[in-house]
Amino acid sequence: MRQTIYDITDLNKLSSIAGELLSLSDNRIFAIYGDLGAGKTTLVKHFCKYLNVLDTVSSPTFSIVNEYENIKQNKIFHFDLYRLESLEELEAIGISTYLNSGNYCFIEWPELASTFFPEHHSIIEIKLSKQKREVYLIEN
Repeated sequence: MRQTIYDITDLNKLSSIAGELLSLSDNRIFAIYGDLGAGKTTLVKHFCKYLNVLDTVSSPTFSIVNEYENIKQNKIFHFDLYRLESLEELEAIGISTYLNSGNYCFIEWPELASTFFPEHHSIIEIKLSKQKREVYLIEN
């Protein structure tokens, strides 16, 4: 397991860091942890910008999953699982199909879905303190 830490106190660095995070491995599943307002959706927006997504990227808080398409017509899936309460709800949205699609999946509030993740996926934690904001990348 490898861990890398990035200082994103200056949010202008987020775009280049998003590109670097995507290029570090072949993982296409990103479980994104962080408190409310930590910047999870902002990070996903930068991932999508780097992946040349054509659609407007927004939080899927109410839709649970947003599907985007990039210039190569590849699909990118963005989840917000905050409102889900059971494994049955995850199964009902077809979480396994998304995760096994080979497409990028960015999952905010991934705690409930962890049992569905493949062995190799990336874990991102966004941590805030009064002095700084950091992104931790943990790859397994």
